[in-house]
Amino acid sequence: MTDAITPSYTTFDGHRRIAAGTLQANALACKRALEGGAPGPVLVFDDSTGRSVDLDTSGTDEAVLARTAERAGQLHALSTPPEDDTDTAETPERRGRGRPKLGVVSREVTLLPRHWEWLAAQPGGASVALRKLVEQARRDNADKDRSRRASERAYHFISAMGGDFPGFEEATRALFAGDLAGFAERTAVWPEDVRDHALRLADENA
Repeated sequence: MTDAITPSYTTFDGHRRIAAGTLQANALACKRALEGGAPGPVLVFDDSTGRSVDLDTSGTDEAVLARTAERAGQLHALSTPPEDDTDTAETPERRGRGRPKLGVVSREVTLLPRHWEWLAAQPGGASVALRKLVEQARRDNADKDRSRRASERAYHFISAMGGDFPGFEEATRALFAGDLAGFAERTAVWPEDVRDHALRLADENA
């Protein structure tokens, strides 16, 4: 399950939000702000992670847009989880000996002997059984994982923007406790644009 915010970006000049939307639009807004002598710091944030994004805004608008289009593809690939391949992974197919199935990644897994014995006795063998267990865990923890991602992206953002704001530690505790009302209360005195964006990122349904 992907976050509804992905992919969008937000640019701040100091504590003032100056752009939101595609990475290209934010790159140009960042370029204009820097060329106009913005007091700054001018920071572009990836709304899916809450982390700042480094962009090269030198040169012409066309050069900036060309570089940013490539950068947007890289960021989107990093923030997008792989598609669910459970059905295809469990379907036997004929293929050459030693030829890996497309999309399947082989990595080391360390288990106790009794775990291997149990896995080997399952229909389809260890690999199929492990995939089923992982997919079930993903489904069972989907809500919890979505809430955790929202808290983490909000935390990354406020750490970059408001680490010295009043009530920061209390706000952080409320955030990770899932107390959005408490988080809103403790950030009420923060600069409006920073506060509003932090609340948006903290909302798992945003």
